[in-house]
Amino acid sequence: MKLGPNYVFESASPQPVCGVDEVGRGPWAGPVVTAAVILDPANIPTGLNDSKKLTAARREGLFEKINASAHVAIGMASVEEIDRINILQATFLAMRRAVEALDVPPAFALIDGNKIPPALVCDARAIVKGDSRSVSIAAASIIAKVTRDRLMCDLSATYPGYAWETNMGYGTKAHQEGLARLGVTPHHRRSFKPIHKMLCEEN
Repeated sequence: MKLGPNYVFESASPQPVCGVDEVGRGPWAGPVVTAAVILDPANIPTGLNDSKKLTAARREGLFEKINASAHVAIGMASVEEIDRINILQATFLAMRRAVEALDVPPAFALIDGNKIPPALVCDARAIVKGDSRSVSIAAASIIAKVTRDRLMCDLSATYPGYAWETNMGYGTKAHQEGLARLGVTPHHRRSFKPIHKMLCEEN
């Protein structure tokens, strides 16, 4: 039986330690969103896990509990920044913004993935599949996911027809049909191949 994320990485790190994760590297539309979370070791919400392994209702419940019991900050990189510096560098930028926005400066950061953002304000460790191994990264994944999902639902109300409220900007069939019917919006990532191709064909 596989065990869920725990506090082992945090215990071995300088304190205070934050977990950092991103959501939205793959979508064709919307910003990339990151979160940094410093958990209270005496008050860790139960059920923390990789946000993709949780139902939407479970994520929403944990989102509220994490915000009530931990130090939480959000970082974003806009579509314009993604198009200008590429999605990886935009993700690093959003991660730096999240860590710097924490109201308690962290001594150390646990980053989901295999790369550490350059110029981070503290030392860090990259952990592959960190959102399934570290409770702090799992908490960050939940905060980032719920934040971005809510944002895409709001954008969907302004730009209906792309099904962003269900696909969150990913290139689903409904999104592709919306693009074919309605064209490219200001929230589409023009540097991403399918959008770039559409714009080239239009020109």
